[in-house]
Amino acid sequence: MKTLSIIIPCYNEENVVDICYAKLCPVLESLDMECRILFVNDGSVDGTKAKLTQLSEQDNRITVINFSRNFGQQAAVTAGIHHCKSDFAIIMDADMQDPPALIPKLIEKQIQENANVVYGVRRTRLGESRFKVWSSRSFYRTLNRLSNDKFPLDSGDFRLIDRTIMNHFNSFKEREKYVRGLISWVGFKQVPLDYERDARIHGESKYSLKKMLSFGVNALTYFSHKPLHIAMSLGFVAVIVGIIMALWSIFGKFFGYTDAESGWTSIIITIIFFGGVQLLTIGVLGRYIGTLFNEVKERPEYIIEDILN
Repeated sequence: MKTLSIIIPCYNEENVVDICYAKLCPVLESLDMECRILFVNDGSVDGTKAKLTQLSEQDNRITVINFSRNFGQQAAVTAGIHHCKSDFAIIMDADMQDPPALIPKLIEKQIQENANVVYGVRRTRLGESRFKVWSSRSFYRTLNRLSNDKFPLDSGDFRLIDRTIMNHFNSFKEREKYVRGLISWVGFKQVPLDYERDARIHGESKYSLKKMLSFGVNALTYFSHKPLHIAMSLGFVAVIVGIIMALWSIFGKFFGYTDAESGWTSIIITIIFFGGVQLLTIGVLGRYIGTLFNEVKERPEYIIEDILN
């Protein structure tokens, strides 16, 4: 009999973990597979840990990994994959935006296509603002244009992966992982499954605008060198503009079609333009250097406080 683990990262989800478990149970019991649920408590500061502890005492199919503090969703998903021993794993959120009823369809699609990965493609996103939907769609398309690799559009972490993918993923040494991008990068046979993403059953998204921007920048710099090329191109353009303006000023002085003493506005604009290009270039370089700095320290991605069951 094949085995399946459901990997669920949790951060301050005390109001939804019981509902999540209740909706998962009948779905898992209907499968002809040995199933486990792997909750990763990402340093929650509410009652999530107590709720998960109680569930693990009631059901020995549940494993709970408690982090020592909040390390982020990507670290939580990574820990789930690292500790998964099953033939297949399904990654999903605790907020029920990814419907548990789709689990049999993911498995069916995997069997039909003999796929290594079945990833969910969100055709609609209920309960989310227009800005959130627009920014998400724009992010994936921008990432594909700038990245050296191509990734599925409008897909999140909700997906089924097999043992082959997990083994290769576990061999990676990077610490600031962009999990869905890495899984796509591994290759093998990956197929989509369209679905409608439900609204959260409680609360709001833990991804603030600041976290979304950080996540997007991390994903972009992780898989692409093009921001460095863009920065270099801007520097080249700035140099050309500076040369043209210098020649214009010199010849204008000789031929009398400009007054160098009255060029205060052009000087200020030039300073602002060159200064902006320099700061932008330094910022892009700093981002890559910061990523290298974090990698060479070789700190662990997460620290586990304890594991239940």
